[in-house]
Amino acid sequence: MSVKTYDPANVTIVFAGIIIEGYADGTFITAARNNQTFNLKVGSSGEDARAKSNDKSGTVTLTLMQTSASNALLSAQVELDELQNDGVGSLLIKDLLGTTLVAAQTAWLQKPADVEFGGEITGRQWVIESGSMKIFVGGN
Repeated sequence: MSVKTYDPANVTIVFAGIIIEGYADGTFITAARNNQTFNLKVGSSGEDARAKSNDKSGTVTLTLMQTSASNALLSAQVELDELQNDGVGSLLIKDLLGTTLVAAQTAWLQKPADVEFGGEITGRQWVIESGSMKIFVGGN
């Protein structure tokens, strides 16, 4: 029996050519599809059927420390999109010690991260959206 190892330092995120760094403590990435792959319908007699959804849209939420240099790069990406409609790029999230992968050929930031200040270092949440997101949940 081998021992499995997970190391958050071996999770890489690249969005629009930006290598994201400075993850917050705790959960720093959440990726999810917007809709179910199949939708169940049950008739009045109990017969069931499912309809496949071809909607592969999804979102990724990244939580970075407020001190992360990646915040400024992502802010610049939002400004570029707002001023020139040029903020769309590819997204790749990979666990380098495992097989989990999140990828999109076209993705964009929904808006700038909300800002808060307090007595401690806080997080900045960035939401990346795509109309077609591949999510493969693997292990290592």
